[in-house]
Amino acid sequence: MTDHTDTRRATTPEGLVAQLVELLDVEEIDTDLYRGARQPGGEGRVFGGQVIAQALQAAQGSAGGDKAAHSLHAYFMRPGNEDYPIVYRVVRDFEGASFANRRVIAMQRGKPILNMIASFQRREQGLHHQDVMPDVPAPEDLRPESDMRAEIEEQVPEKLRRFFLRARPIEIRPCAPRDWFAPKAQQPVQHSWFRVAARLPDDLGLHRAMLAYASDMTLLGTCMLPHGVNWMTAKMQTASLDHAVWLHDDFRADDWLLYTTDSPWAGHARGFNRGRIFARDGRLVASCAQEGLVRLRE
Repeated sequence: MTDHTDTRRATTPEGLVAQLVELLDVEEIDTDLYRGARQPGGEGRVFGGQVIAQALQAAQGSAGGDKAAHSLHAYFMRPGNEDYPIVYRVVRDFEGASFANRRVIAMQRGKPILNMIASFQRREQGLHHQDVMPDVPAPEDLRPESDMRAEIEEQVPEKLRRFFLRARPIEIRPCAPRDWFAPKAQQPVQHSWFRVAARLPDDLGLHRAMLAYASDMTLLGTCMLPHGVNWMTAKMQTASLDHAVWLHDDFRADDWLLYTTDSPWAGHARGFNRGRIFARDGRLVASCAQEGLVRLRE
């Protein structure tokens, strides 16, 4: 791992992806102790997907061997601060012949911001079935969300404009474009294609960390669809409370993946969301679940 001596955010897809790869390359500072760098140009609250992905990388670094991560379960306790790096302490709770567990505590300024357990399995054969991938338009027939955001630049409040428009290392192509300013109540289901915007190294663990990073995008917003609100709605407060990912099969995060999300319930200022991630060839490669804070302040 190298230090971010240049804190400026890249502007090209290749540069953004290179920075993201470096961001997820956590530094081993002692046995089972890792440090995650700050995001170049980051301000305010750390993106939850970054903390999950760095925690997974720390767990993968500790696990090593011939076992691959197949699930993770994380709880967010405090918002991360972009002004400081994050320290990850790994605890080796279990090491079996087929499975292993790693518990990860993410710390900033001496306080935990996330607890996560990751489970690893040695590859083996078994019974198989899966959901069928939804019939949706191909990504080549859809527009990048970044283009749609740029078209409404003048409508975005000045204080949100830089964050709203900044280039991102994950390219997203929604099957049904969002209405950012006057959302209408609709069924709590959405489909989006996504991929890392430039080619990645052939590293199974890195691709899994990239998917964990991207899995925190678009998911929480699903539970707000029936209510005609989103994170830009005045007085709306949102935050991830917990996050789980099950990694079913191998994939490349730099190839198109379909993220299908739905929300069966919301209430008591919380919303529950589920996600399924399909490879382009129809394989179900991951499943996700998340409960988040969705509070309309008085």
